[in-house]
Amino acid sequence: MFIIKNRKIFYTIAVLLVAASIAFLVAWGLNFGIDFTGGTLWEMEFKTKYPTQGEINGVLMSEGLEASVIQPSAENGYILRFRPLEETQHQAGLAALKKQFGEIDEMRFEAIGPSIGKELRDKSIYAIAIVILAIIAYIAWSFRKVEKVVSSWIYGVIAIIALVHDVLIPLGIFAVLGKFWGVEITSAFVAAILTVLGYSVNDTIVVFDRVRENLRKHTHDDFVELVGASVKQTIRRSINTSLTTLLVLGSIYFFGGASIKPFALVLMIGILSGTYSSIFLASPLLVSWSLRRNK
Repeated sequence: MFIIKNRKIFYTIAVLLVAASIAFLVAWGLNFGIDFTGGTLWEMEFKTKYPTQGEINGVLMSEGLEASVIQPSAENGYILRFRPLEETQHQAGLAALKKQFGEIDEMRFEAIGPSIGKELRDKSIYAIAIVILAIIAYIAWSFRKVEKVVSSWIYGVIAIIALVHDVLIPLGIFAVLGKFWGVEITSAFVAAILTVLGYSVNDTIVVFDRVRENLRKHTHDDFVELVGASVKQTIRRSINTSLTTLLVLGSIYFFGGASIKPFALVLMIGILSGTYSSIFLASPLLVSWSLRRNK
């Protein structure tokens, strides 16, 4: 099959994308939001007059308050992010805004201390690590009966390689977005990454499962040809599923509120990279491993 025969080209594309993502992460890092660094999030809706971001910033600056981010949210609403604020500062800022712009509804005012932010960051790392280990164990157990050509643990390891690819690419893109557009990493980002992990590994397992079924039915067939046939049998399903999911996420991104846009964007990037890795990376790696083993 075309994909298996040209696997080195697809490996090169994947390596370049991952290398670029790592370079962006090393150069700029991630712009962590207040969920991780500590700070204050303030969401409000203006009932009388809808001001511009510059007007809001000007009023707050007159009270000694500097918002790191002022972004539109719902209709006539804004989300503001600050370094940790005292309640006196909160009330002073609210009074100044009401005086200038009239009636205001506070949707939320949340303070997160740096210690809570660090705890959340650590738990997020642990959650991702546990998910990865569980995936390896599950795949190794599921494929234990087809170890003649490739060890069941190799299926798990290759799935994790694909997952690393699928996680690093969104991280790299968000490093760029954080550097130039101030996009922050929030707890919703972590939830989106975990969702991408689940989606991607499911897509990969669908292909691997077809390989397993074909191995059981055609025990004497050439493994390279068998993997190629398995990819051919599942590629339409993978692409169609991804396209329908992307259509839904695109609707959320373009028509949803500002607060949910980053979540939808992570999922769209992750699904694109996950579809690529399950079709053009994971299965060809099985072939490369088997050929190397048989040398």
